[in-house]
Amino acid sequence: MAKISGKGWTTLTVDNSGGSSNTDIRNDVTEFDFATPRGVQDITGVDKSAIERLLLLSDFSINLKGVFNASTSHGVFKTVSSSDATRTVALGIASQTLSNECVFTDYALARAASGEFTWSAPGVLADGATPTWS
Repeated sequence: MAKISGKGWTTLTVDNSGGSSNTDIRNDVTEFDFATPRGVQDITGVDKSAIERLLLLSDFSINLKGVFNASTSHGVFKTVSSSDATRTVALGIASQTLSNECVFTDYALARAASGEFTWSAPGVLADGATPTWS
């Protein structure tokens, strides 16, 4: 596969708190980052001169930021503070897809002095399934 830019994401969906509607929020999202880290355990014995490690559990986190849209992204995130529901998050670019069950821990809204009305929503892995690109 050739190198590509971060433009042209084909999928960025999050379902609502009822899990009944995967909503395409690409047009509302202005930036995002995500990570798929692994825990590490140091197992170095005193007989070693370099560190030995074991890989532990997998994780996933995502930080979404966007422009307020009452019809789409607000409809997805407005129940974050009152619902403990997991949300399916799907990302897709260059025929590669990453889907995870997440809980969103906040839905922060901000109105800047210039008049911009934006939001941010951080999410973390909810179901113990290893994040895997397909």
